Amino acid sequence: MKPRIAILATGGTIAGVINDAISTTGYKAGALDIEVLLNAVPQVKEIASIVGYQVSNIDSSDMSNEIQLKLAKKINKLLAKDEIDAVVITHGTDTMEESAYFLHLTIKSDKPVILTGAMRPSTAMSADGSKNLYNAVALAINVKSKSKGVMIVMNDRILSARAAVKTHTLNLDAFSSPDFGDLGYILDGKVYFYNTIEKLHTKNTPFDIDYLEDLPKVDILYTYSNDGNGIAAKALFENGSQALVIAGSGSGNIHKNQKNILKELMKKNLIVVISSRIQTGEVILSKEDENSGFICAQDLNPQKARILLMLALTKTKDLKTIQNFFQTY
Repeated sequence: MKPRIAILATGGTIAGVINDAISTTGYKAGALDIEVLLNAVPQVKEIASIVGYQVSNIDSSDMSNEIQLKLAKKINKLLAKDEIDAVVITHGTDTMEESAYFLHLTIKSDKPVILTGAMRPSTAMSADGSKNLYNAVALAINVKSKSKGVMIVMNDRILSARAAVKTHTLNLDAFSSPDFGDLGYILDGKVYFYNTIEKLHTKNTPFDIDYLEDLPKVDILYTYSNDGNGIAAKALFENGSQALVIAGSGSGNIHKNQKNILKELMKKNLIVVISSRIQTGEVILSKEDENSGFICAQDLNPQKARILLMLALTKTKDLKTIQNFFQTY
């Protein structure tokens, strides 16, 4: 009996079209539905029994809390059934790492969950979506994929959702894991694992989203020379932001213009996590910053730090507990 795989489509470049086989930009993302995608890769039905669902059909730059919650709830329901062995999600690459990490923290199953997409639209002569989708299904049915958390498959590379980062705007080889390394690779449909990541995930997190209708409002601010984002921080706080993630310079430094205002807002219960705008490496907080109540994002980039902070706020507002979440997940 073939493994039973649910494929959930959310849109993105893999479902993109443009009336020109040469063009790899300027296309309409999320133009094709799940059945068209599956018909373009009949080989997946040779290795697995497939059922498809259309969750959304958007450019992933328009991804929302609502869709991420809907996706996680749908996956949890599917994986609770004996007749579904794994889930594959087709997703735009712009925010793929964010949705993948969200699912990595909220899926309550050790069955494989794989995200994939494309860097070029389906109409391009160099389209990569079909191979990526086949590889995702091949990974989903592999017995060694169980209990590894959510994974991303792009350009034959297997990446953990915890570590994956989009590192190129247009190249086919657009995703990497700068701090942790890839989990493995896929060659002609064969899966090879050679790495693991010890951070906890899925069944071993406290984040239960099944009862949630929305998520706490968390925003991101950048820091830079002559930083004027203190004004923006005030505006976001007054508009309902419960917390901010700061994309700090270097190992998590913030211009004094913004930092002084953040300290004022923290006295009014704003929660602030410091990440870094740098692609790799750890954030290091001074004792003064720790004593002021700033939270360290560790090695999470700003967009992933926002995901974890939103989920953390569904459980607690205690700063020490939130800091522990960043150290653990």
